[in-house]
Amino acid sequence: MSLSSIFFQSKNEKERIFYDEQGATTLVAMRLLSLLPTSLTKPIAIVCIGTDRSTGDALGPLVGTMLKEKNMTYFHVYGTLEEPIHAVNLEEKITAIRSIHENAFMIAVDACLGRLKSVGAITIAEGPVRPGAGVNKQLPPVGDLHITGVVNVSGFMEFFVLQNTRLHLVMNMAKTIANGIYEADRYLKRREYLPKHLEQSK
Repeated sequence: MSLSSIFFQSKNEKERIFYDEQGATTLVAMRLLSLLPTSLTKPIAIVCIGTDRSTGDALGPLVGTMLKEKNMTYFHVYGTLEEPIHAVNLEEKITAIRSIHENAFMIAVDACLGRLKSVGAITIAEGPVRPGAGVNKQLPPVGDLHITGVVNVSGFMEFFVLQNTRLHLVMNMAKTIANGIYEADRYLKRREYLPKHLEQSK
């Protein structure tokens, strides 16, 4: 669980996508595509952080599990309900991913806490997340890009709040994020087969 996107400053307001707003899946896909490297020469690893032992912190592993069930071309997914990436194994897993995918472009997916009005919001932005910051754990930052979802309210007894977050909300947010990533992958795959003159007109 990260604190990287808890308090959305004015410049980030336009980056927020609420999981239940109209067209949320496509908005996630378009935002993600806009932040990917212009040349897709590097492998792209999606690192889904969290644990299934805490409802609120299960957002990342849920996204990873949903993505693993999809046939994707451009994104390599790590962190699932079966094999979560969490505080205990984070550094080991990141090292392993880098050994598999040299110079990988990493996209970190994590839950976070925020203001009441921001609960249900998804943010996709450049830079890493800082896993564990919300519960005062010192872990290395992860990701060239991050996707975070505000699952509950911050400010008091964060660990308890995460444990008592509604699974219904977390599941629906995970579906929106996973479907958005899948839509981005399908878009990239379609572009692969476009004739050059059509690709340039996009």
